[in-house]
Amino acid sequence: MAEPEGGGMTEAERIYRINGVELALPETLTSKGIAAKLSDGTYEADEARVVDRCVRPGFRVLELGAGIGYVGTLAARKTEPENVLSVEANPALLPVIAANHARNGVRGISVLHAAVVGHAPDGATADFHQSPGFTGSRLGAPGGSQVEVPLVGFHELLRAHRPHVVLMDVEGAEAHLFDQAWKCPLRFCVMEIHPKRYSPEVIKKIVDRMSAMDMTYDPVTSRGKILGFRRVWSEGA
Repeated sequence: MAEPEGGGMTEAERIYRINGVELALPETLTSKGIAAKLSDGTYEADEARVVDRCVRPGFRVLELGAGIGYVGTLAARKTEPENVLSVEANPALLPVIAANHARNGVRGISVLHAAVVGHAPDGATADFHQSPGFTGSRLGAPGGSQVEVPLVGFHELLRAHRPHVVLMDVEGAEAHLFDQAWKCPLRFCVMEIHPKRYSPEVIKKIVDRMSAMDMTYDPVTSRGKILGFRRVWSEGA
């Protein structure tokens, strides 16, 4: 159960505790739904369970969509902060993530401000849609508040960080990340599928790509819209 700490509140932000992690979120970025989940402990509960299942000491973690820094903090506690690379496109969240990492003693996490695409030429940018609150913000959505953000190529990230675990929640932008094989020591990949933005053909492409990389469906990390894969290895590996 997470409880807002009245003593830590100001006019600008509210502080919550969930799974031993202290999170501050400005009220300008808080929707009623997110506040309720942070208060009752259900905020990113599936993602927290995934970190507990997948991240092991020494594993490198690539997190696409850092949110407010909660999942990255959990991952850093399972491995080392220096082993975690979190990528976030929404510029409004960057100071929130940095502050939450600092208040939980995981300053060594690398946070990259960018939107992830399959391939990005040097210096490429794109318009990013900022939704009220912070959930639902995504690349390429029309209307609303638009901000220009840098782009980063997914396969360049894989080559640079060589993750064992890839966690994805980038609001339907994952489809183009499965056009070619991933070159990294991948053990687990877990993503949030957005059914309204994926056709059955896209989901099949994701599953086929994972299978071709010796990854199989993981029933432990999969639940609802969360789709998990694990590498096929011998018992006890």
